[in-house]
Amino acid sequence: MVAAAPHDTGQGTRRAGDRALAARDLAGSKKNARRRGATLVFLDESGFSERPAVRCTWAPRGCTPVLTHRHRSWNRLSAIGAVALRPGRPGAQPLLMFQRGTVRSPQLVRFLKHLRRHLPGPVILIWDGLNVHRSAATRAYLEQQAGWLRVQRLPGYAPELNPVEGVWAWFKGTVVPNLCPNDLRELHQALANGRRRLGRRPALVRSFVDKAGLFF
Repeated sequence: MVAAAPHDTGQGTRRAGDRALAARDLAGSKKNARRRGATLVFLDESGFSERPAVRCTWAPRGCTPVLTHRHRSWNRLSAIGAVALRPGRPGAQPLLMFQRGTVRSPQLVRFLKHLRRHLPGPVILIWDGLNVHRSAATRAYLEQQAGWLRVQRLPGYAPELNPVEGVWAWFKGTVVPNLCPNDLRELHQALANGRRRLGRRPALVRSFVDKAGLFF
């Protein structure tokens, strides 16, 4: 047994600055998907609060915009989102689920079951190392679905490689900025409206893939 002690500072992994490193990690998934005719699915989680997400806005000169909300707690809606890239299709398909409470294994498994209904054929799922992705219940479900579902881990410390991050940025910058909902129901309705808007714009979703530096 060796006691913990600091060592000389080493060179960082520089994942954010070295796209080639990350590209090599995902190249196998891309080739696999083409060979098997599989759909590539990137997945990520996020959350939305009753408190407004403050963003810059326009206002008449001399009239400072004021956001008024009555929430002292941080009641939130959790979100599971995915971006699907199908072989031979130029755009990308968003798949989103909003719910109260924290995303745990049962909610994640339920979302994966929805994937099976919406995406025929084999799927290669790409996500990060979040605990819920590595739980015993999640692993057990994935093992049962090995006939159609394979999993690939994103490189560590590289969230910018996941195009679902672009989906969350669009929601928080376009759908709910400066929104002061009266309750979670009103927040959920705004998010549901945004989901429908995004579903009609596959080219926009595809732009999130391109912005992540991933080319398929």
